[in-house]
Amino acid sequence: MKRRLPQISELRSLMKFEPINLDRRAARLAKAADVWDIRAIAKRRTPTPAFDYVDGAAQRELTYRRSREVFDSIELIPRILHGTATADLSTVIAGERSSLPFGIAPTGFTRFMHAEGETGAVRAAARAGIPFSLSTMGTRSLEEVAEAAPDSRRWFQLYLWKDRDKSRELLQRARDSGYDTLLVTVDTPVAGQRLRDARNGMVIPPKLNLKTVLDASYRPEWWFNFLTTDSLKFASLSNTSTDLPTLINSMFDPTLSFADLEWIRSIWPGKLFVKGVLTAEDARKSVAAGADGLVVSNHGGRQLDRAPISFEALAEVRAEVGRDVEIILDSGIMSGADIVASLCAGADFVLIGRAYLYGLMAGGEAGVERVIELLAEEIRVNMQLMGAATIADLGPELMRRRAPEFRG
Repeated sequence: MKRRLPQISELRSLMKFEPINLDRRAARLAKAADVWDIRAIAKRRTPTPAFDYVDGAAQRELTYRRSREVFDSIELIPRILHGTATADLSTVIAGERSSLPFGIAPTGFTRFMHAEGETGAVRAAARAGIPFSLSTMGTRSLEEVAEAAPDSRRWFQLYLWKDRDKSRELLQRARDSGYDTLLVTVDTPVAGQRLRDARNGMVIPPKLNLKTVLDASYRPEWWFNFLTTDSLKFASLSNTSTDLPTLINSMFDPTLSFADLEWIRSIWPGKLFVKGVLTAEDARKSVAAGADGLVVSNHGGRQLDRAPISFEALAEVRAEVGRDVEIILDSGIMSGADIVASLCAGADFVLIGRAYLYGLMAGGEAGVERVIELLAEEIRVNMQLMGAATIADLGPELMRRRAPEFRG
């Protein structure tokens, strides 16, 4: 091999140094290539109890792990020479258009993950043109979220609970504040056993002890934000502050039935989706009780461990209700490929919970925005490789389940 001295002109063309980004948050987020990278940032920058609250699930966390295994087993089918130059990621859900086929799921304790909480998330969702769902257990009130992003599309999540007067009051406040769709969560008659939270002594507000002080010592930004902003509380519930299992088990009534769902339907004039459906029977009863749509969800594996996997339950629910009932898939989504697979399998829309919370922990509002960008780009690339120009082009012929590997 004959060698020569490098030419200065050639070196000059190769030396293209990027300017130093003094915004360290933006620099960190920009380096993240997918949601798993965002999760790694979140874990470094968030105290263990807050991170584990998001990352964990019920009991042995079997349902959550199996959900991921199912998504990872899905093959997406490429179509070659299909002439798809662009992909339209927009779709219609609950009567209005969304710029992307996914929205933000309702989550509790949100400002525990990052001080910007629901305010940052709803603003990021508004810029992306997607729905934001506020939980009954939110740490910003219905009115505060509406004020933070008045032009956003907002959904409200309500639990079936004992006090009908308070339920009616919440629904009226939601309607007055411009929330157009109600998600009624029905899989939480009692709180699931989330062992990571129990081991971490997870409460709101967090307790300061030697363990939490040591944990905070290398996460100063989180603690600075926590100590210099208003206290954490369940803002829509008269500023209640307590641990989640105690609150759920005091508010919710395990004897509630479909008659209670019918009552909610009678007083809510907007779109109503029942969240937590996993069987054909429950899908049929929910529609009969007045649901406009269904959210196929196992609560992210956070309620009943060993519950059915949402993705696998989707086919049964779709077969029962047909194409006229809108179905949203929830639980386990971590990539654009997961979203595309869900749409191919029969979902009309998808909700992201953990994924957006990882973004919130990693960088507040900017982190949520980065997660949305990453997912949108993954969806776009997958659709173009699959020859799908629109969301409507995604169907069961473009996916299949890979047979499990044999291990002798």
